[in-house]
Amino acid sequence: MKRIFGVFILSALFLSACSLDENVAELYEQKSPLEADIMIPEYFAEEESEQIQVQLTQGGETIENPDFVHLEIWKQDGSLNYGMEEAENLGDGTFGLSKPFDQDGLYYVKVHASSAGSMIVPTKQFIVGELSQSDLDALQNCIKQEGDTGGHHH
Repeated sequence: MKRIFGVFILSALFLSACSLDENVAELYEQKSPLEADIMIPEYFAEEESEQIQVQLTQGGETIENPDFVHLEIWKQDGSLNYGMEEAENLGDGTFGLSKPFDQDGLYYVKVHASSAGSMIVPTKQFIVGELSQSDLDALQNCIKQEGDTGGHHH
């Protein structure tokens, strides 16, 4: 009898430890992911710097003071690489970096941004002027890869 009573008490203790707290949802912090809207100028003027901008939001709110925002810009053929540089805070959750784009071709910009423990590294491609055959081939390969895997590659 003592044995059955002991098993019963042990089972009750075990099961009570597994009961759900009614406020369990409030115990976990719910975070929205950090998002970046990369804005590329519509036109690129020769011999002038143009600004690429990034608008950061999280949960529909603009991020005024992120941990960091860096931009990395390069040309597809490897002839130009600006490396990673800190973006200027333009206010209202917008950050920018000005660079000259004197060479025609296919370019990429990669944003490295972090805020409140959330980090993102999106990449966007853009075109300045005319595309070379090498640029067209790179775009064609990108389209083929997307079609083959259903994913997005750069």
